[in-house]
Amino acid sequence: MANGKSGDKGLRAIVIGMIVFVITITGVFIYFDKKPATNVASPGSISKADGSGLVFNPELTNQIDIWEDFQCPACRSFEAVNNEYIKKVIAEKKAKVVFHPLTFIGERSSNGVNESIIAANASACAMDEGKFLEMHELIYQNQGAENSGRYSKEFMIMLGIKAGLSSAKFQDCVSNGNYDDWTQASASFAAVKNVNSTPTVTVNGKELSRETPDNDYNNPAKFKAALAAGGIK
Repeated sequence: MANGKSGDKGLRAIVIGMIVFVITITGVFIYFDKKPATNVASPGSISKADGSGLVFNPELTNQIDIWEDFQCPACRSFEAVNNEYIKKVIAEKKAKVVFHPLTFIGERSSNGVNESIIAANASACAMDEGKFLEMHELIYQNQGAENSGRYSKEFMIMLGIKAGLSSAKFQDCVSNGNYDDWTQASASFAAVKNVNSTPTVTVNGKELSRETPDNDYNNPAKFKAALAAGGIK
């Protein structure tokens, strides 16, 4: 007959084993609940190595990264003064340019609709049809107050028509929010890169200067000089 101590040890081992089992199973569920989805729909022209950003000239070495939120007034100002040169850099294949649409402004929306996601999704839908730069420009030109309801899906479809996007494919992409979940990739990559404000622009990994009053963001000459210093002329 087994003694009481042996029985206690056996029971203790069983209890500890059950606790470890429960903790392990709980950890597995937490991991899969928090793990970013890897099978979300993404635009065709992305680079996973660059945080799933929208990429132009992926074959080039010199690189410009642009983190922006379509509802950000400072982003609109940056786009207004530097957009033409950025388009020239892309067209003349002077650098690889990666756009990272962020959506943090829309997260504070009182109406429960993240307008930054709506705009980012629409830009990605336009990328699929070769009209990202046109849509990008129109979205900023028609920016309203933050979380005002201006950036609706219907409004994005209307802007798309102005950009030459009248296909059912584009309109369905906007209406269905095909790339809404993809926008989370930009947010995750921004956190990894320590990007906490928009716009943020890096040239070969080096962030543009924010020194005031004339910084590299709002002064076209200084912006071009910053790119030139990074080897992009």
